[in-house]
Amino acid sequence: MATLRALRKLCQQSQHQVCSLHMSASRQEAVVISGRKLACQIREEARADVEQWVSTGNRRPHLSVVLVGDNAASHSYVLNKTRAAADVGISSETILKPSCISEDELMDLIYKLNTDHRVDGLLVQLPLPEHIDERRICNAVSPGKDVDGFHVVNVGRMCLDQSTMLPATPWGVWEIIKRTGIPTLGKNVVVAGRSKNVGMPIAMLLHSDGRHERPGGDATVTISHRYTPKDQLRQHTRIADIVVAAAGIPNLITADMIKEGAAVIDVGINRVHDPLTGKNRLVGDVDFEGVRQKASFITPVPGGVGPMTVAMLMKNTIKAAKNLLLTPPERIRMVASS
Repeated sequence: MATLRALRKLCQQSQHQVCSLHMSASRQEAVVISGRKLACQIREEARADVEQWVSTGNRRPHLSVVLVGDNAASHSYVLNKTRAAADVGISSETILKPSCISEDELMDLIYKLNTDHRVDGLLVQLPLPEHIDERRICNAVSPGKDVDGFHVVNVGRMCLDQSTMLPATPWGVWEIIKRTGIPTLGKNVVVAGRSKNVGMPIAMLLHSDGRHERPGGDATVTISHRYTPKDQLRQHTRIADIVVAAAGIPNLITADMIKEGAAVIDVGINRVHDPLTGKNRLVGDVDFEGVRQKASFITPVPGGVGPMTVAMLMKNTIKAAKNLLLTPPERIRMVASS
């Protein structure tokens, strides 16, 4: 009898332990991916790359940033970029122009920077004043210096799975997914947002062939946009293994829209009024506190995709410096005038 009682007690303890394990697993929150830590890792790689490049007799890479107008957010972003450049050993300059600059005057400035052999990477900070055609300006930057990856040639090469200058934010999302070990092959992905600089390139990187020159994620990708009804979006996100929110809508993605164990990457940057402090604060497109209860991985805002964008821009600047070394001067002139 004593032996039987001992066995019963042992079984009860085992059942209790299994139940406790199950309950703790169900309550486990998502791993919060630190974009800052990953960006530091990438910047260390960039710093080593720059020093190796310079030590072999090459000129230090140089980044020129054109900043038009007084947009406070743009000034903050540009400051972050130039600080990151200094951190990894890239020289940089910020060229300030008033918001009243004409489109032709801006085009002339870009032409001069395109033909300046001392400039390796060139970007024009967006958004621009309404009287300036952003697409025309992006296409005026020489593809070989286009560290934003916005020139139509670089976009086309990306869509054809060829090596090119990738847009920094989509490349940052791609690196977050890869370096975190989130599987993509054969997985269902929803990208909320179809912008040409963020949503579309993210979808291209995730769905394209992993065997090509510029390897992709081999995922099945659904893209939603402003005309996708919320109930239809929910139907797609509920079966998605990865959700990338890049629509610019606060709290677009909520916990009821996410399946258990999904990875959620929040690209949104929205300034909303905080009634408790009376000040504006940054939030993403995802209800962070709610979704983290169901997801396996999640990125915060701020501190998620943002730092990765700046880090990938440094990688592109180094790539631009190395590409220019291999480009004959006459090719530079031809590209600049195209």
